[in-house]
Amino acid sequence: MAQLDVSRETTAKLDIYATLLNKWNKAINLVAPNTLPDLWRRHFLDSAQVLAYGPDKGIWLDIGTGGGFPGLICAILADEKRPQLNFEFIESDQRKCTFLTTVIRETGINGTIHAERVELLPPVGASVVSARALAPLAILLEYAERHLTPAGTGLFLKGAKHDQEIAAALETWSFDVKKHTSETDPSGALLTVGNIARV
Repeated sequence: MAQLDVSRETTAKLDIYATLLNKWNKAINLVAPNTLPDLWRRHFLDSAQVLAYGPDKGIWLDIGTGGGFPGLICAILADEKRPQLNFEFIESDQRKCTFLTTVIRETGINGTIHAERVELLPPVGASVVSARALAPLAILLEYAERHLTPAGTGLFLKGAKHDQEIAAALETWSFDVKKHTSETDPSGALLTVGNIARV
């Protein structure tokens, strides 16, 4: 993975993940099939950029994990460099949970999977809540407020309409937000969100 500065061991884990994803995607729609030829850039690198904005320890909660983006990629990358980060994943689709369990087992990383809906899970007190292609920002803030510590941060990968989503969310929420241009999609952004409160 030329664009990521990772060890051989971490590269091997990412290769295992990629192999499993290609195999399972035939039976379960984990990613759009037409994105598989560009898997490393579209999904792996896109997810990897999120880790830089996370903490060194605490609970990292990835919601609507699906095929594992961005949370499982961040967990693999953090396994060696940030061992005090504890990753938890929320995914309501049981088949996708089985896939995620398989990746965690085959790569040997630590991770806890919650096979239920994010709004039903008791608050976990996370330092970070992350999501990619899950819901509009206003809904993500509702989930984040439930599960974050007061000083926690939301890390949300968004597409070209992120400014409209921010404007819509500000109608019902108060929050601080920073926009970081996506490394894989110049029209997209990684939003770091804090001090979330209902208006």
